[in-house]
Amino acid sequence: MLIATRQAELGLHTGAVTREIARTSRIVSRLTGYPVQPNKAIIGRNAFAHESGIHQDGVLKERSTFEIMDATSIGLDSNSLVLGKHSGRHALQQALSELGYEISGQTLNQAFKRFKEIADKKKQVTAMDLEALLTEELREQAEELGYTLEWFDAESSTRRPPHAKVGIRSPDGEQLEGSFGGDGPIDAIFHAINVATGVDARLREFHIGAVTGGQDALGETSIVVEVDGFSGSGQGVSTDIVEAAARGYVRALSNAVRRRDSERGEAALTGTP
Repeated sequence: MLIATRQAELGLHTGAVTREIARTSRIVSRLTGYPVQPNKAIIGRNAFAHESGIHQDGVLKERSTFEIMDATSIGLDSNSLVLGKHSGRHALQQALSELGYEISGQTLNQAFKRFKEIADKKKQVTAMDLEALLTEELREQAEELGYTLEWFDAESSTRRPPHAKVGIRSPDGEQLEGSFGGDGPIDAIFHAINVATGVDARLREFHIGAVTGGQDALGETSIVVEVDGFSGSGQGVSTDIVEAAARGYVRALSNAVRRRDSERGEAALTGTP
């Protein structure tokens, strides 16, 4: 972006499509499980935010005072595309195509199913919402079969301890259930998942963010757990942050278990202690 914004003075240019920077950053963040710091240059959510009165006044009078580049130059205007709960499969496919995703078949069916679930809870589904949902679906398909969250019940009150019950499908298709209490509904669900799977996963990192603004924004969680010394990360997306947390935790647990079993299997074959 330095070369792009100072091209005339430097006499240099790159072949980079800068309008893809923001979206590429979000995809990398979701796939790796590492959220982008708010104050990260160019791609952080505060990069084009101005809270200070002096900054706001300066931007209104002359934007180049505090912004040497336009937010649209890195692709931050891609949130204009909007779909609703009455949008059909073809409309979703076309919208994803405009975002650069060419999908069909089972991938489209799964994406449409998740889209309808979200659209029933949100009045409008934006481009960034679609991107988050599709990234989640593609990541889920790329991962080997693991544990899957089927359902959950969570109770939270100031008058009694929080409690949760979950239904989990195991890698071999067995239906598992578990219940437990905790410090809050999310903590209770995490413990209930451990009970259902029989895995003593320990939470190491837990991040919550919003895909877009507004009260009905999609919540996105990034979670890292440890199982017998092996770590695994997972992400979850939902308008219900408790559900997003549960989804992310199950995926993180699955990845940690998969990594543990894989390395133990290799050690057994090679005779390594």
